[in-house]
Amino acid sequence: MPSLEDIDELLEKDPDDVFLVYTRAMLLKKEKGRDEETLTTFDRCLTLDPDYIPAYFQKGMFLAGLGEEDDAKEVLTKGIERAQTTGDDHARGEMEEFLDTL
Repeated sequence: MPSLEDIDELLEKDPDDVFLVYTRAMLLKKEKGRDEETLTTFDRCLTLDPDYIPAYFQKGMFLAGLGEEDDAKEVLTKGIERAQTTGDDHARGEMEEFLDTL
């Protein structure tokens, strides 16, 4: 698995690569004390591609883990709507199941 430094180097060359931005968010969420940066990076991913469905699910789970259930529900609801629009029934179902646990 690439390191955060590896991803940052790649992002210097292509800052709008949504997959790299998403990967950066996933790496950041594993590091303590970088919650705001993690959330900002998920937001950047969704700004670049509002249909990048995994980012909604991961951001929602991250927020729930921080105890931010209302924010998590909002993100998951948006993700469910986007997944339905794009026809990603699998992701929609996973987000609905997780939302039901909150």
